[in-house]
Amino acid sequence: MGEEPAYGSQAGSTPARSRQTFLGRVLYHIFWVIVFVPVKLLFRLRVEGRENLPDGPFILSASHRSFIDTPVVGVMTAKRLRFMGKESLWKSKPLGAFLTIMGGFPVERDSVDRTALRAAMDVLKLGEPLVMFPEGTRRDGPRLRREDLHDGPAFVASRVGVPIVPVGLGGTPKALPVGKKLPRPAKVVVVIGEPIDPPAKVNGRVPRKGVTEMSDRLFAEMSDLFIEARVLAGEEEVANGNGRR
Repeated sequence: MGEEPAYGSQAGSTPARSRQTFLGRVLYHIFWVIVFVPVKLLFRLRVEGRENLPDGPFILSASHRSFIDTPVVGVMTAKRLRFMGKESLWKSKPLGAFLTIMGGFPVERDSVDRTALRAAMDVLKLGEPLVMFPEGTRRDGPRLRREDLHDGPAFVASRVGVPIVPVGLGGTPKALPVGKKLPRPAKVVVVIGEPIDPPAKVNGRVPRKGVTEMSDRLFAEMSDLFIEARVLAGEEEVANGNGRR
């Protein structure tokens, strides 16, 4: 697979970096097993559409309604997924070191973080799947809103030439409501959609229109998957028909 890219510094192949990469993979899978068991039992996790996950690099874009969305997405597949995290998490040196070893890297939410975008592209070029929540932060409500979806996933996918896999999560707000620190038993459902291929490049570049159209399609697919996941999770307002588009 090759060494990890040195984000913000010159990449180089060194024994220390190779050990860090190996350690990161070992820790990731140990952590995956530790998290999978309680998530599976506590949330009665149901995953639909695993066959839609490509073998190579891709961007996984899911709806975002709860803090538990990240661990739920992380255990829905045994594939090692890479995550972008809010920059404040790296203010704690021990936590930041752990997140880095686990394959995470920081992103500034309030600005266009070109370093993070380059890091995202480096991850994909190494052949690894990357998780990007297109809503940027947790949202509320029974429907997705197009104005909440950022073009970041489509931009990165278009530049690197990888597909985006849309994902809908149902039941996570009930499992860990906003303002609560401890999760509670609830049914959580993940519905994985078919990959969305990136637009073709013109003279080696992807037109802005192509990125926008990819984001529009991502929004449409995620909206349907979000509703389907919520229906399967038994969320009342969806079951009564109030959440449909």
